[in-house]
Amino acid sequence: MPLRALGVLALVVGAAGCKAIPLSNDPTMPVQVAQVSPPALWQVEWHRPLVKGELLEYQPRETAKPAIDPDTERIIVTTRDGAIRCLSPVDGSLLWEKKTLGRFFSGAGVFQGVAYVPGGDGSLYAIRVLSGELVWEFKSNEELITTPVLADGRVLVMSSQDTLFAVDATEGKWVWQYKRDMPQGFSVRGASAPVVHEGLAYAGFADGFLAAVGLDDGVARWERKLTISGGQQFKDVDSTPVLDEDGHLYAASYKDGVYGLDAKTGDILWASARAGVTSLLLRGAVLFATGDGTLTALDSRGGKALWSLDLSDRTSKGKLNNAGRPPVMTRGYLVVPTSTALAFVDPTVGKVRAAWNPGRGVTATPTRFVSARDGNRLYVLTNLGTLFALQMIGSGG
Repeated sequence: MPLRALGVLALVVGAAGCKAIPLSNDPTMPVQVAQVSPPALWQVEWHRPLVKGELLEYQPRETAKPAIDPDTERIIVTTRDGAIRCLSPVDGSLLWEKKTLGRFFSGAGVFQGVAYVPGGDGSLYAIRVLSGELVWEFKSNEELITTPVLADGRVLVMSSQDTLFAVDATEGKWVWQYKRDMPQGFSVRGASAPVVHEGLAYAGFADGFLAAVGLDDGVARWERKLTISGGQQFKDVDSTPVLDEDGHLYAASYKDGVYGLDAKTGDILWASARAGVTSLLLRGAVLFATGDGTLTALDSRGGKALWSLDLSDRTSKGKLNNAGRPPVMTRGYLVVPTSTALAFVDPTVGKVRAAWNPGRGVTATPTRFVSARDGNRLYVLTNLGTLFALQMIGSGG
């Protein structure tokens, strides 16, 4: 039976900052904060525990975003126990499962009934969503950590060693690879997923560069250094680039801030000195930047900050409460994963309108999917390895 108990924990904070998002014991039941009327934003349709916690496991994290097959609406979930699971959208029941030899850091890319799954064991898997049949396996010998992208018959995926691989989507054969040398100093854990437009694949690298690579041959058309300050530490350009309709490209250096560039030439149009950014989301003329516990709205035409919101827990207990994963927009809210909860932020003013903690918080970006049968849903994979289907019923800014 689907669960329809309202799962809302509301709080109101100012744009200048907020306290730690509080916890709740039962994620399927409402917990109201005194003197606050929680908005009816969602219902928990169902939830499915997937991962068995290990003895003495310290701070479990699930970082892979769930994937949806648009044709069957089946959900592909990859988790820290090395399993690929296909779940029913009706009740979350397990349809098939496959085990691999390494944990997953990113979710699958699903195209035309095939799930392309990036393995922490160094393999890229192509699996049919309906049957679970393995179509092919490409062994890269490097840990794959970004969601694969399909373009012109090629699957693109980035490794933790800063190698961008292009693989034939039909046969799983190597086509080309583009690699930059890893920096000598410390770097941020993560990688920039490639974005493809008009025959070019755009991606950032740990040495502080953003590159445009030819989709046909893997040769760089231009390379632009975004980390220009001194030192060898945390030079990463790990944010997945964002493109707008006018040919503008946006990317972020963890050390030096957010940039607007000309997508064809790589020329820098503007720069906003805002360190710590690891992900970007563009909506209209507003660029939302997250990282190091902060969510900021920027004017994409010049990089001016519109508002900034502190989502971190500054106590010693909450040092990992960083809003560094990409947010998702649904029903007028920015949904931001943090270490303790999902924060539902009004994008017009930068205020948290509601928050929800399913237990041990959320690291993976939720997946929004709209269907004729189920309406507007948000699939949330928690740090404990439970998948929740939230039925969105409210709307906001």
